[in-house]
Amino acid sequence: MPSKVSCLYLLTVVCWASALWYLSVSRPSTSYVGQVNIPVRKTLKSNKNATFGNIRTRSLNPHDFGYLINEDKKCEAEPPFLVILISTTHKEFDARQAIRETWGDESTFQDVRVVTLFLLGRSIDAVLNQMVEQESQIFHDIVVEDFIDSYHNLTLKTLMGMRWVATFCSKAQYVLKTDSDIFVNMENLIYSLLKPTTKPRRRYFTGYVINGGPIRDMRSKWYMPRDLYPESKYPPFCSGTGYVFSADVADLIYKTSLHTRLLHLEDVYVGVCLRKLGIHPFQNSGFNHWKMAYSLCRYRRIVTVHQISPEEMHRIWNDMTSKKHLKC
Repeated sequence: MPSKVSCLYLLTVVCWASALWYLSVSRPSTSYVGQVNIPVRKTLKSNKNATFGNIRTRSLNPHDFGYLINEDKKCEAEPPFLVILISTTHKEFDARQAIRETWGDESTFQDVRVVTLFLLGRSIDAVLNQMVEQESQIFHDIVVEDFIDSYHNLTLKTLMGMRWVATFCSKAQYVLKTDSDIFVNMENLIYSLLKPTTKPRRRYFTGYVINGGPIRDMRSKWYMPRDLYPESKYPPFCSGTGYVFSADVADLIYKTSLHTRLLHLEDVYVGVCLRKLGIHPFQNSGFNHWKMAYSLCRYRRIVTVHQISPEEMHRIWNDMTSKKHLKC
């Protein structure tokens, strides 16, 4: 039976040769892609008796996208301590592979079960969809929902992750949501922050907390129209580059989102949902939403670092794992 490595080689050389140029294109997730992609849905019959909690209401965002690729058995055998949800795009195979081989490797910790999943929408390019489907058949760590994958649909991607945890992995203890250009110090995250030997927290949410307001300049990547969000201040929210929460919060945010007007800024939107839920995110200085020059002692103190390339990810991981005996 061929190994995963040989399957990957065959996949890259034979199946992806005609589309190889895609993998050299610059990261699309960091560029402005135009207006919000609003999915067209079939008209749904209203349910006059629909309720949320004890409040009679209607669903603003039914999130009725079907799964194109799913890993619904991931948590059946044993509930994980930590689920890692990584927002990625179709062309970022190198980043996904680097994560699989470094901090996202599910087999790294023998005493703690970790589940790693990559989150995607549907590409408008059929070749890219086929490439991701073939990748999924090898690694079984990809979940795709039937909405257009774009920068302005990142909120839908995060809600997909929340929905997946609530539906298929509700007995997990914690969830990390992050991006594919993030390096995560897993030992700090698991043993220093989450502490598997302690009682699991509930209604818990932490990361790099931002207190800010909407940018009204239309030229900005983070432009927020006044008619979409009229308030002058955002509620406290964690940078979308990386935040951690107790698994019960996934279900709470997902259900709250069904009745909360969508915003294209994913991290702000999660903050809006948290405010509705009365959950206050905790500030944690270990989460960095900017790039940080590597040094062994500095990276031992962090939880996340932003803007790390696949090559840097391997180099940092190899250096940190080979020098555990050194003191700072």
